[in-house]
Amino acid sequence: MTSTNRRGWLVPAGLVLLSVVPVAAGAIRLNELTGGADVTPANARFFAMPAPVVVHIVTVSVFSVLGAFQFAPRFRRRKPGWHRAAGRVLVVSGLGAGLSGLWMTVFYPLAEGEHVLLTGLRLVFGTAMVASIARAFVAIRRQDVARHRAWMTRGYAIGIGAGTQAVFLGVGLSILGTSSGIVRALLMGAAWVINLAVAEWRIRAGLSRKADPRRLSRA
Repeated sequence: MTSTNRRGWLVPAGLVLLSVVPVAAGAIRLNELTGGADVTPANARFFAMPAPVVVHIVTVSVFSVLGAFQFAPRFRRRKPGWHRAAGRVLVVSGLGAGLSGLWMTVFYPLAEGEHVLLTGLRLVFGTAMVASIARAFVAIRRQDVARHRAWMTRGYAIGIGAGTQAVFLGVGLSILGTSSGIVRALLMGAAWVINLAVAEWRIRAGLSRKADPRRLSRA
């Protein structure tokens, strides 16, 4: 593998690494639900209605890990069939993750220590995720590849927010001594905002590279 190819895998590897904490946490939650764990105030709402959280964990895990490989451009170009097949799975899993997250936000009670602001943030970003993926699907049906990539990037940035939130909450706990209440809500909101800012930077950087006359002259 050349150094260029290795650099091309840095972003997917970083995204998979960012997914490790939420995927592992989801696996632990699934084990609780299926392994006969004790019902506690922290998990009672999941035992009362397990289906939405199971759907959410499975779809978010697939969306986060599989989606990371769509950011390996050389691999994507060499395997167009794989890219299209994975894209279909990502649309389904992304919509499943977003819609199940919205369902849980509306119908599950707030966990102890969570501020109502977090409910509003989850509704805003969950809706934005679903809308982004829907717009990406419409765009690719119209053969608008650039718009499709832009909206899928935005949707993925929101979907992988749990990984960034784990980092932010850990830093908040170490610096502020707490990661609950309104502090938790603000840190989680900031993580989504940072993810979307990075996504917009990547989208605009990609457009700039394509418009570079030096690249066009070499094409």
